[in-house]
Amino acid sequence: MSGYAELLPVAIEAVARAAENMRRKPPGALTAKGDRDMASALDYEIERDVRALLHAATPDIGFLGEEDGVSGSGEMQWVLDPIDGTANFVRGIPLCAVSLGLLHHGEAVLGVIELPFLGNRYAAAQGDGATVDGSPIQVSQTSRLSEAIVAIGDYAVGKDAAAKNRLRLALTARLAESVQRVRMTGSAALDLAWLAEGKIDAALTLSNHPWDMTAGVAIAREAGARMVDRDGSHHDMNSSATLGVAPALLADTLDLLLNTTRWRTHD
Repeated sequence: MSGYAELLPVAIEAVARAAENMRRKPPGALTAKGDRDMASALDYEIERDVRALLHAATPDIGFLGEEDGVSGSGEMQWVLDPIDGTANFVRGIPLCAVSLGLLHHGEAVLGVIELPFLGNRYAAAQGDGATVDGSPIQVSQTSRLSEAIVAIGDYAVGKDAAAKNRLRLALTARLAESVQRVRMTGSAALDLAWLAEGKIDAALTLSNHPWDMTAGVAIAREAGARMVDRDGSHHDMNSSATLGVAPALLADTLDLLLNTTRWRTHD
């Protein structure tokens, strides 16, 4: 067992509490977060509860939450998205998650993701493999893009959304021409958990917010996924994109993205 695995019990406890709150409480009042983005009152409530629990249990580890930002400091930092897929949650769509990860020097080294309305909990610590509901999981062995189911991250909202979405739309079009199916679930944590479990073969998001990605990156990587930036370099918290791919699909996926980027540049 790795040293990181010693922190899994407290992470699982925190995520389980958060997921139970999602199951039994309504979203509450909504707060606008810029153009077409929002947080619910329950987002804030869950984040503050988890922050307090983790501070009490691990006072030497810092904390970054999507809604209230940073508290504490240190070489390690908990990273939480209290409700990943808030827009889905508010509408009663069950594709949403609690996502709690751990960064060490900017590397995702532990993750716990719970899907409260689908009944699954994913967990991993660096060096110890990944599990769903306690059973080991691995990424798919799919080797051809034509046989792959690929999830793509949400389209951008807010500042510069139109410019950002030109590449996202172009990538969607190229994927539609090349892969078996394209999916957009609205939850990066769910995409990466399903990648780890082999339900999908790639999860491509052209952004990298730590609260969205840390837990999922840790879990998918431990399940055997290749986690890289858009240029194929090793993924960490400073990467510009988050590409998770079954190993045999990595080269073709990077080629497809590179060709899409070149096409957009010369359009």
